[in-house]
Amino acid sequence: MTRDVRAAARLSVAPMIDWTDRHCRVFHRTLSHHALLYTEMVTAPAILHGDRARLLGFDACEHPVAVQLGGSDPAQLAEAARIATDFGYDEVNLNVGCPSDRVQSGCFGAVLMEKPQLVAECVAAMRAATALPVTVKCRIGVDDQVPDEVLPAFLETIAAAGAQHVIIHARKAWLQGLSPKENREIPPLDHALVLAMKRAYPQMAISINGGISSLTQAKSFLDQGVDGVMIGRAAYHDPAAILLPADAEIFGAARRIDAFEAVELMRPYIARHLEGGGRLHQITRHMQGLFHARPGARSWRRILSERANARDAGLDVLDAALHEVLYPAITEAVTDAA
Repeated sequence: MTRDVRAAARLSVAPMIDWTDRHCRVFHRTLSHHALLYTEMVTAPAILHGDRARLLGFDACEHPVAVQLGGSDPAQLAEAARIATDFGYDEVNLNVGCPSDRVQSGCFGAVLMEKPQLVAECVAAMRAATALPVTVKCRIGVDDQVPDEVLPAFLETIAAAGAQHVIIHARKAWLQGLSPKENREIPPLDHALVLAMKRAYPQMAISINGGISSLTQAKSFLDQGVDGVMIGRAAYHDPAAILLPADAEIFGAARRIDAFEAVELMRPYIARHLEGGGRLHQITRHMQGLFHARPGARSWRRILSERANARDAGLDVLDAALHEVLYPAITEAVTDAA
């Protein structure tokens, strides 16, 4: 059954390549029952010709969860959307924001901001292929485009094709001269433009993304009228600050756990992964920021970084790391005495 992704999208965790894999999403779901989670971007050709179970498989606990597709061929994207629907996702999202050279060479990602009609054709094909919500994640423009001019036209074009929700990263993307990392940091943010788009198109579901680092900021944007807030790096690097309080502060839910309870909740999932032949670090690399800025956090990260990658690393490594934040004063005293 399709879940209410519109409600979940009040707060979402951005799709991030090499970060938001299935283990990361299980961890994030442990912290928040309600936030919308996204896969890493998966290209439509990879889904059509690759290992679908590896690319699209996920744990049922991850719901509500959206798959983000990359591509520019309407027929391929339609077939990928059908396949993702069969896997049980709750939303299909089209990437029109990634600025990497590899993405550009394949004519998808941010370069599609220059081809709104093609994006519309892709959206329409995906809408015809699935009953799931079809959404788009885009930038405010690319290169020398004037965002105030191109963004309204882009939104109108894809909305007419059936895009049901647009997540706008409030920065331009420079397709030449900046790396993907620089494209996340150097182009100036224009949150005001995204807010203006929501006022101009109140019937459209619009989420804001880019440079948002706290729930206080997120609530402020929601109060200003956007339908949702998407947070990326801050949710990954400091999940306790963003995701642990989210159910109460964003969704009005009573559930509230702390970081130590989150570790305990992850333990059975980690044990099953290890029993199936997986490595500890495949999960715990996503947990290193859990105790950010707390006493013992550095030792927690160090142990997980140095020891979890060993072939025989087990829950004892997790316990050793947890000890550093449970008893930081004792650990520091022993270290000082030595």
